[in-house]
Amino acid sequence: MDSPRLDDDFVIYRSKFRDLRHMDERFCFSRVTSHKKKDGDPYPCNNPVETNLRRFTYQELVKATDEFKSELDKGAFGIVYKGIVGTKYVAVKKLESLVQDVHKEFKAEVNTIARTHHKNLVQLLGYCDDGEKRLLLVYEYMSKGNLALFLFGDMRPSWKQRTYILLGVVKGLTYLHEDCTNQIIHCDIKPQNILLDEYYNAKIADFGLAKLLMINQSRTNTGIRGTKGYVAPEWFRNIPVTFKVDVYSFGVLLFEIISCRKSVVFDDDAEDVAVLTDLAWDCYKEGKLDVFVKDDLEALDDIEKLTTYMMVGLWCVQENPSLRPTMKKVILMLEGEIEVTEPPCPYP
Repeated sequence: MDSPRLDDDFVIYRSKFRDLRHMDERFCFSRVTSHKKKDGDPYPCNNPVETNLRRFTYQELVKATDEFKSELDKGAFGIVYKGIVGTKYVAVKKLESLVQDVHKEFKAEVNTIARTHHKNLVQLLGYCDDGEKRLLLVYEYMSKGNLALFLFGDMRPSWKQRTYILLGVVKGLTYLHEDCTNQIIHCDIKPQNILLDEYYNAKIADFGLAKLLMINQSRTNTGIRGTKGYVAPEWFRNIPVTFKVDVYSFGVLLFEIISCRKSVVFDDDAEDVAVLTDLAWDCYKEGKLDVFVKDDLEALDDIEKLTTYMMVGLWCVQENPSLRPTMKKVILMLEGEIEVTEPPCPYP
């Protein structure tokens, strides 16, 4: 599928705190992805996986995927294949490019993921643990694919669909931050990691896995990742990284959902870059929301909600992490339960 081109109104901007032209596609830094809310060891790594998940043998998954023939997606952790178990389709993630001595971390992360239960998270159904070269995760199958395919196709989805999906993402991310026994920082919120079921319910994928990713061992043994265009500025500074990195990435995602624009677009020579957060601020400041949503009449007919969403997004992408709201507050603002105050320029 061809990438959507910028229209004439999407001016080229240079970010004040990002040099995106020279950034690698993935970032790995020394931070912990999940935090125990109570005292004690959050990762009982010496224990077997203590869940009700089904443990598959490798051969069972070879058969379920017809020898890994039907590829659904490829990402930082490896390739996802379509399979069938019994009478149901499943998605089988074959983990690759993992940290050394990953077996211990794998058990811990599966334990963490298995204890999450929310309608806006992709459900883990089982796993395979047949040695470090045969680590696989089995998830529910999401028939409508990922949000990027939905947003950036030839036809613009309806405003009602987009706002429904947005609220689903907010609720799933709030659960990860606020309601899990172990707080989970996702670290890579983007459209490709939001999957849609047959009813277009949004479900967050790839949560709880960042500690398994192969990284530059010169800095840390704990990996956190991100994708250019969604990475919070504190990644590049010597300050602590918290759940507010997810809030920043969500703000970028919010702008993508309401505008059907990609977060970053390079010109043909990769010399200049169009940054969606910059455009969002300029359009808001100048009262040109019609430009931002590309004259989407459905969105403009719902101007009060559109304005609120723009303001919330601008709070989420503040350069200063302390100014960003929690996801719980984001829900309240989006649903009109609390007033949204005037946001400052995100990058003073």
